[in-house]
Amino acid sequence: MEAQALITRYYAAFNAGDFAGMTAMVTDDFAHDPNQGTRRVGKALFTEFLAKMDRCYREQVVDLVVMANGDDKRAAAEFVINGQYLVAEDGLPPAHGQAYRLPVGAFFDVRDGKIARVTNYYNLEDWLAQVSK
Repeated sequence: MEAQALITRYYAAFNAGDFAGMTAMVTDDFAHDPNQGTRRVGKALFTEFLAKMDRCYREQVVDLVVMANGDDKRAAAEFVINGQYLVAEDGLPPAHGQAYRLPVGAFFDVRDGKIARVTNYYNLEDWLAQVSK
C-alpha cells in the first residue's frame, strides 16, 4: 500500500533528522495536531515546530508498525519514541539530558500521495514522570 510506504518514509526521514524530507512529504495545507496542543496548519508552521523539537529533544522512532485502509486515504502508526530531553520548554520541567521511552500513536490523512494531516497521541503524564527525575 502506498500510504504505508509514505508513512514509513516519513518516519525514516524523522530518524535521519531530514526535516526538509519530512516537509516534502506533506501537503501545502498540512494539518499537524500535536498531543494536547494547538493545531498547526501549513508547512511553515510545521517547519517551525520541527526546528523547536530539534533544539529541545533528540528522538528516534523504534518498533514502528504502520497500517492503512483499503483506499490509502487513512493510515495509523504505532511506535515507541526513544528520546533525550535537552532544552526545557516553557511550562515543562528543567531539561538536563533526561532519557525517556514513550509509546505513541499517530493517525494520518493522505491525499494525492502526500500526508495531509497527522494527529499524535501519547501519555503526557508518563513523559513528565520520566523527565522529572
